[in-house]
Parts: sequence; C-alpha cells; structure tokens
Amino acid sequence: MKQILALICVSLAWCQAYAQIAMTTPTSTGNGGKMASDGKRPLHPSDIYRMKTISDCQVSPEGNWIAYTLSGVDSAKDKTISHIWMSSWDGQSQLQITNGKEGDESPRWSPDGKYLSFLSDRSGDEDKDDDTKSHETGKFWLLDRRGGEALKLLEVKGKLQEYAWSPDAKKIVFVIKDPNYADTAKSKTRKPFVMDKYHFKQDVEGYLEGRNTHLYLYDLASKKWDTLTRGKYEETSPAWSPDGKQIAFVSNRTPDPDKNENQDIWLINSTGGQPVQLTSWKGSDTHPVWSPDGRHIAYLQSNTEDPFAIYNQSMLAVISPSGGMPRIFTRELDRPVSDPKWSRDGSALVVLVTDDRQSYPAAFTLKDGSMERWGAGDGSYSQLECRKGDEWAALLSTPTTPFELYGLQQANARRITHWQDSYLAPLQLATVKGFQSTSSDGTKVSGILYTPPGYALPPSGSVASPGSPHPLPLILFIHGGPSYQDDYEFDLERQTLAAAGFAVAAINYRGSNGRGAGYCSTIRADWGNKEVKDILGAANYLIAAGIADSSRMGIAGWSYGGILTDYVIATDPRFRAASSGAGSALQLSMYGVDEYVNQYNNELGAPWTNLDKWLALSYPFLKADRIRTPTLFMASQSDFNVPAAGAEQMYQALRTLGIPTQLVIYPGQFHEITVPSYQVDRLQRWLDWFTKYLK
Repeated sequence: MKQILALICVSLAWCQAYAQIAMTTPTSTGNGGKMASDGKRPLHPSDIYRMKTISDCQVSPEGNWIAYTLSGVDSAKDKTISHIWMSSWDGQSQLQITNGKEGDESPRWSPDGKYLSFLSDRSGDEDKDDDTKSHETGKFWLLDRRGGEALKLLEVKGKLQEYAWSPDAKKIVFVIKDPNYADTAKSKTRKPFVMDKYHFKQDVEGYLEGRNTHLYLYDLASKKWDTLTRGKYEETSPAWSPDGKQIAFVSNRTPDPDKNENQDIWLINSTGGQPVQLTSWKGSDTHPVWSPDGRHIAYLQSNTEDPFAIYNQSMLAVISPSGGMPRIFTRELDRPVSDPKWSRDGSALVVLVTDDRQSYPAAFTLKDGSMERWGAGDGSYSQLECRKGDEWAALLSTPTTPFELYGLQQANARRITHWQDSYLAPLQLATVKGFQSTSSDGTKVSGILYTPPGYALPPSGSVASPGSPHPLPLILFIHGGPSYQDDYEFDLERQTLAAAGFAVAAINYRGSNGRGAGYCSTIRADWGNKEVKDILGAANYLIAAGIADSSRMGIAGWSYGGILTDYVIATDPRFRAASSGAGSALQLSMYGVDEYVNQYNNELGAPWTNLDKWLALSYPFLKADRIRTPTLFMASQSDFNVPAAGAEQMYQALRTLGIPTQLVIYPGQFHEITVPSYQVDRLQRWLDWFTKYLK
C-alpha cells in the first residue's frame, strides 16, 4: 500500500501556539510581524479563530427586523457553529435568537409575521446527547415571536435541504433528499455502495446511490404530509404563487439527467397533480421568483444551450405563468447576474451583477428594461432582501472589512451590524489596490494587489518611489473555478500573506467571470495556455513596476488555482516556491475518478476518442522533469471534486526527480477545508513554505 506523507496539525492547542509564535517571527520586508506605533499588529493565521461570518439575511414581513445567521469558531469542538440573530432595521438592537450546541441555520419568517422558523440538528434536550447524530435527519423548528421557547415542529428522515412558507402561513413546502437506508441500518457494517447512475459521485455527498430529492407539503394545522413529486427526477427551489395555488420549481426531466445540465422551470398545483413544464431552454433555467401580483415569474437563464454549463453566464429572464417566450433583460449587459428579487410593488427586478472585480446590485424596470446600478465604491455585495418601498437589506464586504449587514437605498449604503469592529480593532491591514496587466498576446487582464502594511505603493504607471522598501517577494495567489472572479472583498488568506512581508497578487485570468462570456469561455478545451500567459503577464507587470522581485517569486492556489499552479511551474522556471492545493496535472487519470465526467465528455471528448488532447493538457505531469520549483502539495482525504490523487501524483513525480516537495493530506475533509484548526494549519504552512524559499 502506498504511504502518504500526511503532515497535519491535529492538535488545536499546538496550532494556536504555533501561529502565536509565527506572529512574532521577524521577516525581511514590510512590518515583519512587528507591532505598529499605534499598537496595531498584522494578521496572523490564528485570527481565523476570532472571525465572525454573517449570512442568510431575511427581512420580516412588516419590515422592522432582519433575521440572519452568525457563524463563529467553537475552539473546543474545532468546528464552526452558526446561530440565528435578529437586528432592528435601525441597527440599534441585536438579539440572539438561538444558541443550539450543534448550530442553527436557514431562518425564515412566516408570512403572517407570527413565527420565525429555522433548521437545526439540536435534539430538543440540550442536556442529552442526540442518538440520531450519526443518521441523516432533518429537524424543523418554530419560534413564536409572541414568546416562549423554540419548538421542534417535525423531524424527517432524509436530508432536509430547503423550505418555503405558503402565502397564508398555513403550509410549508419542503425539499427533502431520500433517506440513506444503507447508512441508517442498525448493523455497524455499512452495506456496499451500489451505483447505477451515470454521475455516480459528488463531493460532500459521496457516492450517489439513486437517492433523489423531492417536494413535500406539510399542513401545520392537521400535521399531515402530502407528497407533491416522486420518481427518478430531482426537484428543487420551490416558490409559491402569491395566491398559494401553484408552486414553481426547478427540475431536469430529460431522458438521462446525468448526461447534461439542463434545468427547467415547472409548475405544480399546491393540491397536487402532474407538473407542467414552463420553460424549455436546453441550457439552464433556475431560481424562479413570482412577481407580487402573480402575473410574472422572474428567473435566471443560461446564455447558451451548452449541455455543460461551466462557462455559461446567467441572464435575467421573465416569463408569464401561462407560458410563452421569455423576456431577457441582461443579454446586452454580457455579465453574469444572480439572486433575482422583485421590488415590493412589482415594478422592478433587482439582481447582483458580477463585473470586473466587483459584485454590485442593479435594478431593471419591468416596463422598459432600463438598468440602474446601485451601490458605490469598490466592494462586493452578497444577497438582497426587499424591506418596503425603495429600502433593501444587503450584505457588503470591502477589501478592509468582512461582510456586514447594510441597509441600501440605491447608491446609499447604511451599515446596520458591526460584528467585524472587534475583529479589526487590533489589526493593521494590507494595502489593497486594483491593477491591469497586459499578456504576451495583448490581452488586458485585471488583478488585485495586496502589499504589506506600511509599504508605499508607486503611482499607477510608475516604478516604486525612492522612499519605498526594495521590491518585495511576490506570491501570485490564484483563484479556482475557473469561472469565478477575485473581487474587492475582504480576503483573509491574502491579507495574512501580505502581513508577513509579501506582495500578493490576485489575477482574473481568462476563464474568469466578470469580463463577459467570450472572456470566460475562451479557455474551453485549452487549459493551461491563455491562463498561464495571463498569470505571467501579471508577474511581469509587477516586476516592471518595481513592486515584485523577479528572483523571489512564488505561486499558490486551490482547486483550479492549484491546477494552474502546476501548469505555471511546468512552463516558467523563474518561480522559487509554489503550493498546489486540491489540484491535478495528469488530467487523463481524472476521468471517472472525480465528478466532472459531463465536462470531460462535452469539452474534451472521451479519452479513447481524443487521446492527443488529453495528453496535451496533462503536460505538467508528463513534462515534470522541466520543473525546478520547490512545491508544497495539499489535498483533502475525502475530496471527490479534485481527488487527492492529483496532488499525490505530482508529489511522487517531484520526489522521484529530487525536487524539494512535501505532501499534506487533511483527514476527513472535502474539497473545501472546514475544520478551523486545519484552516489555520494550511495558512501557516503557506507562510512557512514561502518564507523558507523566498526570503
């Protein structure tokens, strides 16, 4: 059996001590981890334990309160736990609503305003251990706003994924995944995994054994269930019509849903019956939202009918519940949009627009489709909820502030919560500035630069000023996706690396969102080519500007960022250190091992029909003897997105070639690292690796 070098930090106490020591270790540039004259200090990895995350804001029906989840680290349990809070609209009152030991999520107001519901794994008796914790169950709780403790209304077998109240507050539609009977059997020996699906594995979910997700209706008065949908298809995203007579939902009902990413909007009567197909686009139609008068349904439609949607962009569409041709609002915008919401009077639709390092709200009038951009400055909005009139609740982050809850009136944003004040109070943050570089083929590429506290950035178009420190060691920190973008929001990892004396650059290479459909899809079946040119172009720009030291350059990334790290170090020998996380290089070996069989077949063709293409895209492994860069490889043990084999293969290759390398495997983790001590460990290892080879 292969032995994998799994150098991990499993002791939480050790992690904290290690990070505390690293905080005071002198470095050769920037502030070097030293306390500033005003008493502030740079970020260090253990600050992960202090961070709070706000999400899932929900405005009450009368508009006076906003419910939201607030997540923080429970260091004793080494896990992140979320609780539900309420804020008054003016921000003067912040009330904690739940305090369950296992965490609470998905707060939703009943339309009559009497109840606040939520999902929780709590047992109902906080003094006893829950003997169902090992089983997959869904627990739904109600909190009466008039007083009293939260009541566990129901518990279902299977995974309770989402839910929606009926307009009259008498019924709730639930989205529930079929129970995993093999896992909940009394025997300690799990039954064998048996698959007959084409798409048979998925990160986090694991092996897929034919379990499907369906809609169920629950009557609060009679406590009776009705099964709305059943069979081999999946149904998600239920949305009630204002009169409560119909429910819109999303489903892929093609002959073999596993072999494409088609999704359509369907309608079903709330009393049951056969669903009726509303949209027929061969691409993806998702996120249905009824207009207040019930005459329209807004939704997101992909910009192409491509059977695999990784390079597609979502457009805002509106259709009549009776059918017909949809009206597309954002085709000419050529930017992906998300989170469609109606204004209270139904005269406008508001979405979030992803646009060149920003995510901003934009309103489209129903009458003529005209667009008005909301918000101001460099920032990233997440989620919008209408209060009444022209007031909205939104989550907003900037390069120097993690997400907080804001009240938004067009261009005016008013901060409602201040959870990040205590987090930021002792910190001296990096300077963050956008830049644009030119690749070798003339393509303009947008990036974001982080420099150490106290470092004087040169004016645009000039070299570093005489009073600035000498050029800095540079880390190109590459985002995953690839159809994602780095934007102007708080980035703890890049901030921490910059605090240690590095210049850190985020690059929205071709394949990224935010620059139009053509920019995103130009890397189709051509991985590791244009993106590498863009990354190297950004490095050359920063060298020429006098910011980066060409003899001390590193590169790092996770997921597609890890894949691009492998491509770059196999192309350019200038990099003195690298860290490839959750990456792959021998792409041929990933077929049937990861979850991307649809993408492979549609974008590259099956290996036996297009072997030359597969081999060409595998050049980091097949030409590993060109690599001279000391590289740290990282992976998650249970990752089905980019399995650990991708990191193991490159680690083994570099060990064979005698290149300094190390392999770190995080036990029990999926594609995303969620255990706080592992998050701290990963960040500290990045710091140690780049300090060793770049300083």
